[in-house]
Amino acid sequence: MFIELIVEANPEAFEIFIAELADLGYDSFMEEQDILKAYILAENFDEEAIKMLEIEYAKVYPFRYTFSKLEKVNWNETWEKNYEPVEIADKVRIRAIFHEPKPKNFNYEIIITPKMSFGTGHHATTSLMIENQLEINHQGKDVLDAGTGTGILAIMAKLLGASYIEAFDTDEWAVENSRENTLLNDCSEIVIYQGDISAVDTQKRFDIVLANINKNVLLADIPAYSQLLKIGGFLLLSGFYEEDLTDIQQKCKENSLQFVKEKNRNKWVSAVFEKV
Repeated sequence: MFIELIVEANPEAFEIFIAELADLGYDSFMEEQDILKAYILAENFDEEAIKMLEIEYAKVYPFRYTFSKLEKVNWNETWEKNYEPVEIADKVRIRAIFHEPKPKNFNYEIIITPKMSFGTGHHATTSLMIENQLEINHQGKDVLDAGTGTGILAIMAKLLGASYIEAFDTDEWAVENSRENTLLNDCSEIVIYQGDISAVDTQKRFDIVLANINKNVLLADIPAYSQLLKIGGFLLLSGFYEEDLTDIQQKCKENSLQFVKEKNRNKWVSAVFEKV
């Protein structure tokens, strides 16, 4: 059972609200003009937390909200009404199966059929992660995708030549959806399972770790990411704001991860670190 939260607000505030709601456990979002729809498992829903946000943003971005219970459903029909192809760095085109195939000028094409999973390329954090992936050598590398969502970053890693890719998510729907998407992209060899970072074999070492999650999870899991990285390996992070980068950098520094670079868009950040 899911809760659908409908927020009526200025669309300029949507990315802020998405970040706030993600910290509360919401993991799927849909934008429709002046309405933001957010989804969370019913047992994790806390109306008091929404009321606190309403008070916090009353002067800057006032909003109204309603919510209702939903049975488990497939959201493909809804996505088809709103989902447009995404083009990244003139090299990657992300589309749904009902869109026309990629123009010849794109190097890579990813087909994503989202359900309740995050990661379609539309959000700045996903596109920034892919832009950073494009600048890192994946050829023959071992890659871990933490919090895979739709599987989009794992699929991108495969298209870039990674030899082994492991991906996980805590959400059952995300695992199901990412497996479907890997099949759509002829990437069925990607290993996908349900769990969190503790489910990864601590004896394994990866060349690249990808994590597009919220700030609190990143801060908690950075020590584990570092342990799982080979010396000289790269950690690509996103899911946090510019003002959070200092905290992320400090935690990485404490765990032998050296800051390499960052990309910014609409106050969101994707940062790259190297294991030293």
